[in-house]
Amino acid sequence: MVSPKMISPKHVCVIGAGVSGLAAAKAFSTRGHKVTIIERSADLGGVWEPARSYPEVQTQSPKDLYRYTDRAMPEAYPEWPTGPQVHAYLNDYAKSFGLNRMLRLNTKVEGMERRADGKPGWTLALSDKAGATTKEDFDFVAVCTGQFNEPRELSCPGEETFKAQGGQILHSSKYNDPSIAKGRRVVVLGGSKSATDIAVNAVKAGAREVTIVFREAVWRIPYFIGGLVNFKRILYIRAQEQMFPGWGASALARFAHRVTAPLVWANWRGLESLLKAQLKLKQCKMVPKERIEDGVNCSVPIATPGFYPMVADGRIKAVFGSFDRYEGNTIVMSGGERVQADVAVLAIGYKLGVPFLPSAYQAKLVDADGQYRLYRLIANPDLPDMGFVGFNSSFCTVLCADLAANWLVRYADGQLANQPTAQAMRDNIEMMLHFKRVERPAAGVYGGLCVAPYHYRHFDELIADIGAKEQKRNGLAERFLPPDADAYARFLASASDYRAAA
Repeated sequence: MVSPKMISPKHVCVIGAGVSGLAAAKAFSTRGHKVTIIERSADLGGVWEPARSYPEVQTQSPKDLYRYTDRAMPEAYPEWPTGPQVHAYLNDYAKSFGLNRMLRLNTKVEGMERRADGKPGWTLALSDKAGATTKEDFDFVAVCTGQFNEPRELSCPGEETFKAQGGQILHSSKYNDPSIAKGRRVVVLGGSKSATDIAVNAVKAGAREVTIVFREAVWRIPYFIGGLVNFKRILYIRAQEQMFPGWGASALARFAHRVTAPLVWANWRGLESLLKAQLKLKQCKMVPKERIEDGVNCSVPIATPGFYPMVADGRIKAVFGSFDRYEGNTIVMSGGERVQADVAVLAIGYKLGVPFLPSAYQAKLVDADGQYRLYRLIANPDLPDMGFVGFNSSFCTVLCADLAANWLVRYADGQLANQPTAQAMRDNIEMMLHFKRVERPAAGVYGGLCVAPYHYRHFDELIADIGAKEQKRNGLAERFLPPDADAYARFLASASDYRAAA
C-alpha cells in the first residue's frame, strides 16, 4: 500500500449526477480530491429526475436498502418511497455534503481521449446547452452513467402512418403525465416493472383500453410474499443467497450443494406454489415456464400492486409477443394478433454502453457478446485512470454504488488493502466471465453487470479489499437479515483513514 503522504490530490471528473454519481463525488471529495460532476440533464437524480419519472413510480427496494451508508431516508417515508421522495432525498444528500457545488448541469460528454501532455488522465470534450464544445483535462474519470441512461429505440414499419392518424409513440421515460392515457387505447410493450406500472396507471387514469405486450411470462415478486412477509426477509438474506452455487467454489462447497440440492429444490417449488396462488397466475394465464431459481437476477421485477387483478378481470389485456408493424391505427403483433391503439408506450429499457469512450478502449471494456470486462464490476486494468460506479446493478442499488465508490477511490489512490495487480484483475475477470457464460447464464444479463442474487458475496469482496477491520455482523444477523447500511457504514469506518495532500 502506498503511504498516504505520497497521494497528490487529483482533479476527478464524475460523469452522471444520479445515485452513483453522487456516491462517487462524495467518496472522492472526502479523500481530498477536487471533483467536477458532469450531468447532461437540467437536474440531478438520474432515473429519479422528475422529468424522467412516470406517474406513481416508487422504488422496488425497501427504503432501508435503498440508501447511502451515511444517510438514512426520512422516517416519515413509506417502506417503498415514491419518485419525488427519492429525488428529494438525493437533493438533500447533495446539499448536505456540498456536492451541488460540484455540479455542472446541461453539460454532455461528447468524447474523450488520453491526455496529450503525457500526464495520467483523460481529455474530455464537453458541450453545453447551446452546443458550444470545450476540452478539459482530468486526472481520473469515474463513469457513473449506469444502466438506465440511453433509452432503447424500436422502429417498426407503418410508424409514420400511425402518427399521421393521431397515434403517439413514446418511450416509458416520457410517460410522465397520466392525461396521456385518459380516454385513449393504450398499448404498453415490455415486461419490466415500469411496463406493468404504466399499464396499471393507464387504467387508473381512465384509459379506454389497456393492453400489455411481452415475450413471455416471468416470475414477479410481490412486496409481501403470502401477503404477510416483506420480500426482503426472504430474497435479500445470506441464507437464501447461499442456495445458489457461486463463483470459484471449492470441491467441498460443490459437494455441500449436491447434498442439500433436494432441500433447495423444495424451497423454490414452495415459493413458486405460493406465488401462483397469491398472484392467481393460472387464472391470468401467466405462469412462467422457467424455474424461479434459474432466472433470479437484476431483471426479476416486483409485482405492481393491482396488475394481476386487472389482468384477471380484463381491465388489462395481456398479449404474448412483440410489435411487428403498424397498420393505420392498429398494431400488428409478431404472433399475428391485431390491437387498436392511440398510444404505444415502449417500456423496452435502455441501451447499455459508454458511447463517449474511444473505440479502441470500448473493445477492451466489452467483449463481442456484450459481456463487460470489469474487476469487481468497477475497474478494468486496460483502462487506466478510470473506473465505473453503479455498474454493479442489484436490488440494493444505492448501497452497491456507495461501496463501489469507496472501493474505487482507494483503488485510484493505491490504498486498497488488497490492491490487485493488473494480471490478477485480468485473471479474475476471465474466471467471472466463465462463471456467467457457462455456470450461471442468468448472471449474464445486463452485460454481466448484475450482482443479484449474490449481494453479500459481492459486498464481502469489496469490504475485504478496502481493508475493513470489522466486516460482519453476528452470525444470525448475517444469515437471516437483509444487508444493513448502518453496519456497512461501521465497516467502512473501520478501514484505515487517509486524505490526499498537496
